[in-house]
Amino acid sequence: MYFCPVRIDFNSTDSIDFEQKALTLFSFQAAHCSVYADYIRYLGINPKSISCLEEIPFLPISFFKSHKVLSTQKDIETIFTSSGTTGMEQSKHYVANLELYEKSYLEAFKHFYGQAENYCILALLPSYQEREGSSLIYMVDDLISKSRHPKSGYFLYNHLELFETLKQLKEKGQATILIGVTYALLDFAAEYQINFPELIVMETGGMKGRRKEMIREEVHKDLKYAFSVKNIHSEYGMTELLSQAYSKGNGLFCCPPWMKVLIRDTSDPLSLLPENGKTGGINIIDLANENSCAFLATQDLGKLNADNTFEVIGRFDFSDVRGCNLLVQ
Repeated sequence: MYFCPVRIDFNSTDSIDFEQKALTLFSFQAAHCSVYADYIRYLGINPKSISCLEEIPFLPISFFKSHKVLSTQKDIETIFTSSGTTGMEQSKHYVANLELYEKSYLEAFKHFYGQAENYCILALLPSYQEREGSSLIYMVDDLISKSRHPKSGYFLYNHLELFETLKQLKEKGQATILIGVTYALLDFAAEYQINFPELIVMETGGMKGRRKEMIREEVHKDLKYAFSVKNIHSEYGMTELLSQAYSKGNGLFCCPPWMKVLIRDTSDPLSLLPENGKTGGINIIDLANENSCAFLATQDLGKLNADNTFEVIGRFDFSDVRGCNLLVQ
């Protein structure tokens, strides 16, 4: 049995150490993740020729729908699946080490917000609760458990109970995070308003077909008004990743130290944009994906800023990128 040679230091912020670990992980996954190895071969790339992050080929994320993306012989502990409407093919992330996922999201949360036990954590995630296999629900379950606050929990569609709970927490001066899927937060905001400026409102994105699509500025304007907060926070994650980026306002996301975003050229998806501030496809390196594939070309459009924050602009109108269907059978 082969084992991943990379061990993540979740506290390291050393960019040189990140690159070394990423290149080591690339060499390992190029040899042991069969779908990734085949993809690289079809592109005509010799893995041994890769000497820097910018040269690494990124696997189109759609392969998680059509293939079992694994670079380990370990037993699978769980399978995370993406949401989608009836008939849509779901992405499946085969997870061989749940402890690594738990370490990743807990350390990321601590990196940006501190310990979960310092908060009351409320969740408004109906579409995620109503299906199985959600990595987001797995994470939020654990954060709620670790918060240990008696009011922490899920609210599904019971908006009145959530409103009353928020009022009680405000009166007690309790540090509180409300994390919700975008359409559910907007549904709540259409019914209730509360003056709770200390509240952290965190949207996870997505209308899930429940509301018309809105631009981020419009969504955040409505939510800021409903909760009387200065900023709306956001979480950027997906089934295919074991790490998350966070925004504390204005749609500017930051990655934890073991995750990195690069922007690819939309006209040449195998090349990265040479300058910051230009819109392109979002590529992600997630070192926590040691047992699947850590180098993913997402279907999101975005741009990288000089301070290493990134913005999500939207999604591609089509899912295929060059080479994406080379292995689809």
